[in-house]
Amino acid sequence: MLARIQQSIAFTLALLAVVGMIEATLLNRPILALVVPVTAIAGYVIALGVEFWLLRRSYEPDDSFRPGLPELMAAWIGETFAAPRAFLWRQPFRSQRIPDRASASASRRGVVLVHGFFCNRGLWNPWLTRLSREQVPFVAVNLEPVFGEIDQYRDAIAIAVERLTRTTSLAPIVVAHSMGGLAVRAWLAAAEDASAVHRVVTIASPHCGTRLARHSFAANVASMRIDSPWLKSLWSRERASTRAKFVCFWSHCDNIVFPTRSATLPEADNRHLRATAHVEMALHPDVIGAVLQLVNEADAGEA
Repeated sequence: MLARIQQSIAFTLALLAVVGMIEATLLNRPILALVVPVTAIAGYVIALGVEFWLLRRSYEPDDSFRPGLPELMAAWIGETFAAPRAFLWRQPFRSQRIPDRASASASRRGVVLVHGFFCNRGLWNPWLTRLSREQVPFVAVNLEPVFGEIDQYRDAIAIAVERLTRTTSLAPIVVAHSMGGLAVRAWLAAAEDASAVHRVVTIASPHCGTRLARHSFAANVASMRIDSPWLKSLWSRERASTRAKFVCFWSHCDNIVFPTRSATLPEADNRHLRATAHVEMALHPDVIGAVLQLVNEADAGEA
């Protein structure tokens, strides 16, 4: 479903560009061919800039983590390239390119990957390539319906974890980006038994909500509002011992989750990434390296 939506967006942009080129040719005004692509790119870059401006405003002036302009610019540039690759290429057209690696018996601990809002498993393609090369079993889920309640995603996560556990006979490591981290927490809270997972790694997840969700009417986004009834209910059902299994990556330059410390959890191992924006964080080499280290440590512990 999500892939088809994003394919439609990509094809619409391409069609508009082609129409602009044809019109420019017919009118013998080559400059018109640039209007559509330049307008689209400029609008996208400006929209990102507004997010980073709102992000910086969310900090108190004397906060030591308040990002400076050079860091914001670095994050802005990084996200300008990272987000289109995910939303206009990997997710709409390449989401099924790399199949799950969980069909044959394996002795290594596996990884379950859970994407965030308006994403699908194509987000993880660079991860899937690396995990395949390292011979780590994995399952990457698709969370649907796209605009449904976060609690509706629990079954997809449970099925993926059970599938990988049957393959390896070991509880997997679950890696989740953005909203996916909340879906994992909801699944664990409902399961009442955290032994199904070895560790949980969340990346830029709005554990305490985000200001950007304030005006959305999508059910899953509304749940991510700061102090939403859904988040309060989730907190009331969780155990501190479960949160101790979490490693939470967050950035002071997260243009989607802010206040940015919303991506941290009490009792968790909270790790900070500098000058890295929301989508770019999902592919940060330090995060991939940390997960592979957890896999290797777990393998050594089982040996």
